[in-house]
Amino acid sequence: MTTTTAPGTSRPRKPATAPAASRPRRSKLGWNLLGLFVFVTAGFPVYWMLNTAFKPAKDAIDPDPSLLPTALTLDNFSRALDIADFWGPVARSLIVSLAVVLIGIVVGMLAALAISRFAFRGRKIVIVGILAVQMVPLVAMIIPVFLLLNDLGQYDKLTGLIITYLTFILPFTVWTLRGFIVNIPRELEEAAMVDGCSRTGAFVRVVFPLLAPGMVATSVYGFIQAWNEYLYALMLMSQKNQTATVWLGNFTTKHGTEYAPMMAGSTMMAVPIVVLFLIVQRKMAAGLTAGAVKG
Repeated sequence: MTTTTAPGTSRPRKPATAPAASRPRRSKLGWNLLGLFVFVTAGFPVYWMLNTAFKPAKDAIDPDPSLLPTALTLDNFSRALDIADFWGPVARSLIVSLAVVLIGIVVGMLAALAISRFAFRGRKIVIVGILAVQMVPLVAMIIPVFLLLNDLGQYDKLTGLIITYLTFILPFTVWTLRGFIVNIPRELEEAAMVDGCSRTGAFVRVVFPLLAPGMVATSVYGFIQAWNEYLYALMLMSQKNQTATVWLGNFTTKHGTEYAPMMAGSTMMAVPIVVLFLIVQRKMAAGLTAGAVKG
């Protein structure tokens, strides 16, 4: 016997489905797991460097290494300081990196301001040229740079190394700062000029404070690039004027590589970068997100 539904009556309700709130939860859990995987993948080399730096030298060459340290020692750091001069290369790297950042940020800011705020003949060619320079592999420029610095008398000098680093750090600085300046509305400058400021005064009082986070983010990138650069420092500087990255090569000899002291030296080299990032981390975060805000 079958039952029928009288005309005008409501149909039977369908069984309830799973709540829609569970879908965002599953999606959020998936993104969290993906972020955890990326964090572990990126952070494991740093952890292994620290683990090797503090473990005994014999454990560093153990064919069956332990994931967790079984013993801690500071002998690797004293060995790293005794094997060669440490403070000299570090001081030279600091001088070169800071000089590159200061020169690059001043010149790059002026160039980015000119490109983004003024219309002049050849402006598009300049922009394309900046992009083209960044596409050239650094290895391809070693011989021309060496010959040029040798003719200018800048071979094996810190000034020559600074000029060399500017050739690949300055284009990125100009391009990045241009993006920050473009996102600052022109109306702010025009309003300041209406109130009596000159163009320079409007830039200093209005644009420059808004551009500061972007300048900090760009400066940190330039400092890291100059601090970690190895190839040009190896080719253009002698043993007595070597930088910190080249100094790490002293741990590789014809008898093998001393991994524990090398990791201790790498840990000491990472300290300036970590300290710099901790100092400017708030400005760094603001600079990375400044492009998302429109006036």
